[in-house]
Amino acid sequence: MSNPLRDMEKPDVIFCIGTNMTEAHPVAATRLKKALAKGAKMIVADPRVIGLAQKADIYMQLRVGSDSALLLAMANVIAEAGLIDEGFIDERTVKGETFLDHVKQFPPEWAEEITGVPAATIREAALLYGQADRGAIYYTLGITEHICGVDNVQSLCNLALMTGNIGREGTGINPMRGQNNIQGAGDCGALPNNYVGFQSVIDPENQAKFEKAYGRPMDREKGMTKVTALNLCGKGVHAMLIDGENTVVSDPDREHCEHALRALDHLVVIDIFMTETAELADVVLPATAWGETDGVCTNTERRVQRLRAAVPPQGDAKPDWWIVSQLAQRLGFSGFDYTHPKEVFNEICELSPIYYGLDWDRIEHSEYQWPVPEEGHPGTPRLHEESFINGRGIFSVVTYRDPAETISEEYPVWLTTGRRLESYHTRTQTGRAQGIEYLLPEERLEVHPADVQDWGLLDGEWARLSSPRGSVKVKVMATDRSPRGTVFASFSFADVPINILTGGGYDPATHTAELKVCPVRVEPVNN
Repeated sequence: MSNPLRDMEKPDVIFCIGTNMTEAHPVAATRLKKALAKGAKMIVADPRVIGLAQKADIYMQLRVGSDSALLLAMANVIAEAGLIDEGFIDERTVKGETFLDHVKQFPPEWAEEITGVPAATIREAALLYGQADRGAIYYTLGITEHICGVDNVQSLCNLALMTGNIGREGTGINPMRGQNNIQGAGDCGALPNNYVGFQSVIDPENQAKFEKAYGRPMDREKGMTKVTALNLCGKGVHAMLIDGENTVVSDPDREHCEHALRALDHLVVIDIFMTETAELADVVLPATAWGETDGVCTNTERRVQRLRAAVPPQGDAKPDWWIVSQLAQRLGFSGFDYTHPKEVFNEICELSPIYYGLDWDRIEHSEYQWPVPEEGHPGTPRLHEESFINGRGIFSVVTYRDPAETISEEYPVWLTTGRRLESYHTRTQTGRAQGIEYLLPEERLEVHPADVQDWGLLDGEWARLSSPRGSVKVKVMATDRSPRGTVFASFSFADVPINILTGGGYDPATHTAELKVCPVRVEPVNN
């Protein structure tokens, strides 16, 4: 996230795409509402009429999976209208001329055929963003969970670069993280291609640095993604440790996922509850919950914060860092003899350039946004103000690609998935709260009222949802939040395992599953 959360109240124009912020990030969304109250204009692009769409000055109801076509057309309009920031492009970017020449072939009329958004609306939205003194972009998984997720993100970066809407107050490219410490997990090296602090594992200098720090040779190759690991279960991968993730419910193609985990010789799960994934494990190690844990969290705006235990752990529960370090010691690895989370965090700071200026004591009473490159540095609330980390921002030349699977005679309906306000992720925690159960006791399939009638469905009754990977039964909710020909459900309920259906493709760069697009067939169920 390039800008701090407080900047959400500062833009002239807000562009939200692929983010149902009022449900997935309701607290942060209040800042956007404050900006609107101050006179900001908002553009929203989403297949569903989400809460943000109802507040938008311009709403673009695009077809699922067509984001990059929309963004290419917006870039075309901005360039044709002469709204580019030539000074910014010349001084701070590369490949701008190539990109501007490339987008000439993608007018709004071309995008209308793909996205279903009228060309006039695309043009209006592009001009509004292009003319803004402070234009800010916000997105979430609606942009990334596609086979072209990287292309989508790069297309958003192109819009910011061509208009100079980066590195200033109230601007930026701002992904809203889906969990409280997902940014911190990436910072700590929970990625197959990076050491801590996003240092590449294939860089010889980094390899030498970490070999010296750890006193042992480092693997010279990138690790494997979870997608690859699951594909290799029983065929090269024989043991797996899953920490704090309900993989069976959250991952696509549930049948494949369960089959893979059952094929392992040994599965260990660390979690706070007996989840559907933990049920498959050979060993379950009980972890402490957030209120029982001392540690550090880095949130969506790169803010490093101390966490303090409020209550003692229940039963035999232990902190995750302690469990992992004990496992490592029992496997014969040296260097894991930590006795306190302070030692773990200080090691992160010693090895990570973005944390160099921090330590446990420094964040005891203050919070900092990385990078904090040296002791005494105040932190960096806003990225890219003077320069980009690699010197210049790079324009990306991308084109439109259809989703991995498209609708057909057999599967004529688009399914898209997401989160709901009342249920958090796989309901591992919220599903055990009686108040939330009262608010959202079951999953419903959102279907446009006209489709309910045309498909022989009944509001509140059961329907069967089928894809090439399987079928689930789910109750119907007639609502015009969903467009004609597109249905929506969350993946939160284990008894309505929507992710049995998903999994038609993955982004080749990140291996992120295309959870937002899945062709299905919808049929009434006669009980």
